Amino acid sequence: MGAWLLWKHRNFCVFEGVNPCMDDLLRAIKDEEHLWCMVGARRLASLSVGQAEVAG
Repeated sequence: MGAWLLWKHRNFCVFEGVNPCMDDLLRAIKDEEHLWCMVGARRLASLSVGQAEVAG
């Protein structure tokens, strides 16, 4: 899931001329994780991807 969202973000930046944004990417991962958990991917919630912090 993370690799797919990274690829989509990269393509968005390349083809739409948008600057890469780690906050947007992490938000997309968190949103996708939430949707997967809502439909029953219970073990995915234990990964806590959405709680990653950006150093900077």
